Amino acid sequence: MHVSRPRRMCFLLLLMTLGFTLGPLEVPAWMGGHHSLVGVLEVSAQKVPNARALGIPLQGEPGLNNAITDVVGVEVGHTTIIEGQGPLIVGQGPIRTGVTAILPRGRESGDSTFAAWFSLNGNGEMTGTTWIEHSGLLEGPILITNTHSVGVVRDAVIAWQLDRNPSFLWALPVVAETYDGSLNDINGFHVTAEHAFAALDGARSGPVEQGAVGGGTGMRCHGFKGGIGSSSRQVGDYTIGILVQCNQGSRSDLRVAGVPVGEMLPEPSACYADRSIPAELRRSGVRWCDEGEDAAGQMEPIPEGAGSIIIVLATDAPLLPTQIKRLVTRTTMGLARIGGMGYNGSGDIFIGFTTANRSAAAERSTVVGLEMLPNDRLNPFISASVHATEEAILNAMLAAETLTGINGYTVPALPHDRLTEIMQRMFGGFRDLR
Repeated sequence: MHVSRPRRMCFLLLLMTLGFTLGPLEVPAWMGGHHSLVGVLEVSAQKVPNARALGIPLQGEPGLNNAITDVVGVEVGHTTIIEGQGPLIVGQGPIRTGVTAILPRGRESGDSTFAAWFSLNGNGEMTGTTWIEHSGLLEGPILITNTHSVGVVRDAVIAWQLDRNPSFLWALPVVAETYDGSLNDINGFHVTAEHAFAALDGARSGPVEQGAVGGGTGMRCHGFKGGIGSSSRQVGDYTIGILVQCNQGSRSDLRVAGVPVGEMLPEPSACYADRSIPAELRRSGVRWCDEGEDAAGQMEPIPEGAGSIIIVLATDAPLLPTQIKRLVTRTTMGLARIGGMGYNGSGDIFIGFTTANRSAAAERSTVVGLEMLPNDRLNPFISASVHATEEAILNAMLAAETLTGINGYTVPALPHDRLTEIMQRMFGGFRDLR
C-alpha cells in the first residue's frame, strides 16, 4: 500500500500522541516495514541515568535535565529499530539500529546558528562540515545514524525541510555516523526516510532518552553496551549541553572519575548467546554466554579499541564560531578523561553550535549587530565542556542494557552494582572526611 508523505506524517503524529499513554506501538508495513518506533513512542520508559546516585564524583553543576536540552530551544528525537534474532541474513536482520535527531532551535524554526566542527580522527563521516568551516553557520538539524545509512538520512533531511517550506531551495545537511555492524545487519540498509522523518518530528525538549536508542541502538562503548549519552553544565547564566553517540574505546582504557574501572572489570565481556550459530559466523576470542568457555569462532576478532564517537555541543552563550571551535576541540579532553584514545580505526568527529545571536545568524542581506563573550571569560565554558563530555559518555553506558544482535552476539551492560562498589571503595572514606 503506497501512502503519500503528508499522510504518513499525520499517522506518525497520531502514533506519537498515543505513545505518551499507551507505550510502544508497532508501525504498519506501509510506514517502512514492521519496525517498532520505540525510541519515539516509549516516552513513559525513558532511560535517564544518574551517575551521582551510584556514588560517582563528578565535577560541575548540571542543568535541570542534565542533558543537551537544558540549552533552551534544543530538541532531541529518536527512532529505534529492533527486530529479529538469530543468524545474520543480510537484508532481513537481525536489526539493531536507528536515527537520532538534534534540532538546535526546535522543530518549528529553521533559523541558522553559529557553529563549528572538529575532527580528532577522521575514520568516519559527518556531512555538511565544509560549509560550516567556511561560513561558521549550521543551517538545519544534526542527525546521527549508522555508517551505511548516512546517505538515506541526508536525503531525508532535505525532503523534510522541503515539506515544511515549499520555497526551500537548497541544503547541505549534517549527518554523522558510527558503525553498528557487530550487532546490526548494517548491509541490509534497514534505515529508511520514514525513520529519519519520525526522529525529526518526534524531537522534544526535556529529558533525553539515552543508552541503546536511536542512532546508538547497536553501539558498544569500551567493551560495554553504549549508544546515546547526554549531560549539561551550568556556567553562570548560561548552559553547556553535550550529546554523544558512543561506539569507541577499549575496555582496558576505561576510566570513571579517574579510576581504572576497565582494568578492574574485565568481566562481563561480549559473548555468544545462541549455540546454533556455526563457528564460521562467530568471532574468535569470544566466549559462550551460558557457561563462559571459548566459543571457538572462526571469524577475525573485533580489533581492540575499534569504533567511533560523535560529540554534539550546544550552548546559549553568545560565542563566535571561532570560540565555539575552541570549546568543541576541548571536548577531546572529556573523551580522554574517560579513556578515549582516538585510535586509528576510530572516527571521532565533533560539532558545536550556539543558540545566541539568533537574528545575526539568520540575517542574509543587511549589516546586523551581535553580542560576544570576551575570550578572557571562556575558561569556565572550557571546563564545563570537558566535564559534560566525560559524563555524557559515562551516561551512554549507564543507560544502556545488555543487547543481543546478529548471530547471537551479545554486548553486556556496565554493571551498576559493581561500579558502585568500586566507587565506594575508592571514594567512600574521602567523602566521609569532607
